[in-house]
Amino acid sequence: MTKWHDFFQKGGKAPPWPYPIRYDQEQEIETDVLVIGGGIAGCWAAISAARTGATVALVEKGDTIRSGAGGPGCDHWCHVPANPHSKVDPDEWAKKMNEYPGILGTLQKDPVKCPYANGIGTQIQCRENYDTLLEMEQMGGKIRDVDDEYIGAEGRYDDTKFMFSPRVSPNHSTEVVIRIWGTTFKPALKKECKRLGVKIYDRVMVTSLLTEGGIQGARVVGATGFSNRTGEFMAFKSKAAVLATAGDFSLWMLNTELSGYNTFRSRNSTGDGVAMAWRAGAELTLMERTGILMLGTGYKHTWYGGAGDASYENIQLVDANGKKLPWPLQGWPDGGAMRPSPEDMEKIYKGVQTGEYALPFYGDFPGMPDIERKVTWKLMLGEESTTKIITKTYEKAGFDPSKHLLQNYSFIEGTSPSQWRNAGGGGPVIDWDLKSTLDGLYVAGEQTFSAGDHSYAASTGRYAGRKAADYSRQIGEGKISRDQVALEKARIYAPIKHSEGIDWKELHAGIARTMQYFCSEFKTELLLNMGLDSLKDIEENHVPRLYALDPHKLMRSIEDLSLLTHGQIVLNASLARRASSQLLNFFRIDYPELDPTEWCKFVTVKLENGKVKAGELPINYWGDMKANYESHNKDYTGVYKG
Repeated sequence: MTKWHDFFQKGGKAPPWPYPIRYDQEQEIETDVLVIGGGIAGCWAAISAARTGATVALVEKGDTIRSGAGGPGCDHWCHVPANPHSKVDPDEWAKKMNEYPGILGTLQKDPVKCPYANGIGTQIQCRENYDTLLEMEQMGGKIRDVDDEYIGAEGRYDDTKFMFSPRVSPNHSTEVVIRIWGTTFKPALKKECKRLGVKIYDRVMVTSLLTEGGIQGARVVGATGFSNRTGEFMAFKSKAAVLATAGDFSLWMLNTELSGYNTFRSRNSTGDGVAMAWRAGAELTLMERTGILMLGTGYKHTWYGGAGDASYENIQLVDANGKKLPWPLQGWPDGGAMRPSPEDMEKIYKGVQTGEYALPFYGDFPGMPDIERKVTWKLMLGEESTTKIITKTYEKAGFDPSKHLLQNYSFIEGTSPSQWRNAGGGGPVIDWDLKSTLDGLYVAGEQTFSAGDHSYAASTGRYAGRKAADYSRQIGEGKISRDQVALEKARIYAPIKHSEGIDWKELHAGIARTMQYFCSEFKTELLLNMGLDSLKDIEENHVPRLYALDPHKLMRSIEDLSLLTHGQIVLNASLARRASSQLLNFFRIDYPELDPTEWCKFVTVKLENGKVKAGELPINYWGDMKANYESHNKDYTGVYKG
């Protein structure tokens, strides 16, 4: 098979673009509910809205059947305290999650002083995600060991055939994390969307929200987009919209080819939703929160092959001589993340330096009981994200987990450079209907601030869809501003007017370098303002030279503009928080005090009449979680009755 490099070296020419180019054509689509993003949250939102009888359009930049972080698969359905084997109360579990934030932060000893959690999303997840899981089963997703492959495995219940993760439920004390066959989920979701009559627009990038009268801060009445195959422009008119485009995982990253890309997130997650919500006038919060990239970036050590840690359940780590490391198999001290306590980590580091432990380290698959090894290798690694590709590749090369150990350097944390960061945790401010501060705009999944995992995305998507549909039944049609549409068309098609200048990779690198220089591990007012000046220079002097030779490159170019806007939001939010915070991974040299009481609050930012306006919300602004959830869902019927 000829490689591209060899093909061009021999004088070959790139094949013509395989689709008709239709930059000059425009479609206008009307619908009750517009769902932007076809990942886990978006699919659930579309299904939930369609089941109420609303007309629904789902717009996805990739292909809905496998798009998004959860598209390739998922092996854990977390925080499902309403299941029949649960040993905790859903409302109490939600309350604890709010006080001890993190994937399984409820295992921490002391409440966090200033948690910055999302009590609304957490409450919805704990009350509704078991119902969501059962609906997933009805649609064809596999959620239990119906074929009896894993009889005898720890955490398996013979009556329901549910399989619980022993790693996150020491001594089966909680039973709130169910092992699932997540590779079956996304195809089932797309099939259900089609069955319900949802109009799916795959390979379409949404670029902006349309507001009534074209006024910033007004009701959202639709959106614009274009096909990343034909370039055709699309204007969507809707009574309500659900924003579900996840986060931004490449704002600080220079070159995805040389560094390797995050092995868990979609390359399409470039902050589009945050950028369009910001330009429309929505209020955002926690945009200053960042962290060091923790999943394979090329600089982060992981299990050999690049897979994430969480699926390697209950595997004993040993050194090169087979000596066991002080690496717990259950009851992880930091609440579920697969690493030992700081004290045990220090023992490992010192042991390496003194020769007590010999490198490299390995996961001792052969030392596991047969059934537990089968569960980990076939179910957990086989169902989580793209890891199945890795395990199949290993097997093809002769790897046999019953005979061979697997190299693991994941004990080395913090090896990603501090300037390689993750814009994690921010998003639109929401209320108990998951509505943003803009009428008509709802938010779900990782698009919310302080979002959770796969089941969080599913349950909040399902919730937002029905709330958006309810709103659409009570509101009349809005009026789209043709001037606003025309301005957006001019913005997104500007790169096709040029055949040379700056391409999308070069622009991305410049934006990322600005963020690395001026908004990295440590921050000052001077640095942050220099960052804003640098992005302004890019916007004014370099963006006009951006060129795109086909619709796909046009999509990447417009993604860069989202990254640019997202960077500006982060810098403005960072200026607004004049205190450092350990939990937000936010450190200002000019304001070094960590988490002072007066700054234990949500800092908000928004555009108002084109000007940045900062504000604040109190921690736990949502009030009593149980009472407010129930008052906003009086007609909801589910398994858990309270």
